[in-house]
Amino acid sequence: MIDLSTTYLGLKLKNPIVASASPLSKKIEQVKRMEEAGISAVVMYSLFEEQIIHESLELDHYLARGTESFAEALTYLPDAGTYSLLPDRYVANVEKLKKAVNIPVIGSLNGVSKGGWTRYARLIQDAGADALELNLYFIPTDSAIPAQELEDAQVELVASVKSSIKIPLAVKLSQFYTSLPHFMKRLAKAGTDGLVLFNRFYQPDFDIEELNISPTLDLSSSSDLRLPLRWIALQYGQVDVDFALTSGVHSATDILKAMMAGAKVSMMASELLRNGADSVSNILAELQTWMEEHEYTSIKQMQGSMSQKSVAEPAAFERANYMKVLSSFTDLP
Repeated sequence: MIDLSTTYLGLKLKNPIVASASPLSKKIEQVKRMEEAGISAVVMYSLFEEQIIHESLELDHYLARGTESFAEALTYLPDAGTYSLLPDRYVANVEKLKKAVNIPVIGSLNGVSKGGWTRYARLIQDAGADALELNLYFIPTDSAIPAQELEDAQVELVASVKSSIKIPLAVKLSQFYTSLPHFMKRLAKAGTDGLVLFNRFYQPDFDIEELNISPTLDLSSSSDLRLPLRWIALQYGQVDVDFALTSGVHSATDILKAMMAGAKVSMMASELLRNGADSVSNILAELQTWMEEHEYTSIKQMQGSMSQKSVAEPAAFERANYMKVLSSFTDLP
C-alpha cells in the first residue's frame, strides 16, 4: 500500500498537500470541505502587522474620546460591547476552526517589526494552533537602510517570536535576499523549524484613464513552481529545517517535483481558489497512481531524491545551466 504521509514541523500529516494562507480559511465550512477532499493541514489567512497597529491606534482614539470634557469621563468606556479588535477576532477564529476540524491548523502572522507579534503569537498558540507561520512580507524602499540592518531586524524578530511560543515556527520568505542560503542559516540558528518558499509579491498596476494605482491579483500557474523548486533542491541537506514549497502547486506532477527537490509539504492556494476543494481528491488519486506505476512505496522515499545533494550533475541547478538553456534554444525566426 502506498504511504502518502509526511512530517512537517513535527506534525504527522496524512499526505503532503497543505492549504496555504488564503481567504478560503476565513469560513469554517470551506476548511471542512478541504478536509473532506483530503487536505492534510491548513494555514490560516494572515493577520497583518498593519491591522494590529491600525486597530490598536483606533481603540486608543475611542477610549480617549471625550476625556477632555469632564473628569468623570476618564472612567467611561465609549461604545461598550460594540468595539472589538480585528486581531482578537482572528485569535477567536483560530479557536473555532481548531474545534471544527481534525487536521492541524497553522496560524499566520504577516509583518517585519517586533510590535505586538510576540503577544499575538502566544495568543494564537493558546487558541490551539498546532504551529505558526511568520510571513516576512517586506519590500525595502529606503535607500538609507543597508541590507545587513534589515536582515538583522528580521532575524531578531524570528528569534523573539520563537522564544515566546512552544509550538513550531515556520518562516515564509521572498526570494529577494542578496545571499539567500546565508540568511536561511541565520533563521535556522534563530530557531525557525521550517522555511516556506516563496512568498508571491502582488504587483500593483497603473490605471492610465483614472491615473490611479490599482491592485491586481494574478493566480499562479505551474510555471511558478520552478523558482522555489530550484532553491529547495539547492538547500536540501544544507539547512537543518523542514522546507515547504508554495507558489505554482496545481497538480500531482507539481507535488512530486516538490517532494523530489526536498520539500516536506506542498502548499496550495491558487488551485483551490480556481477549481475548488474537490480538485484535491483528484490530485491525490493521480499522485497515488503515479507512485504505483513507478514503484514508489512512500513519499518519504522520494524526498530529496532530485536535490543538488543527490543528482549526478549538481551544477545544473547553478549558473552552468543558464548557458545550457540558452544554447539549446535554436528555434529562432
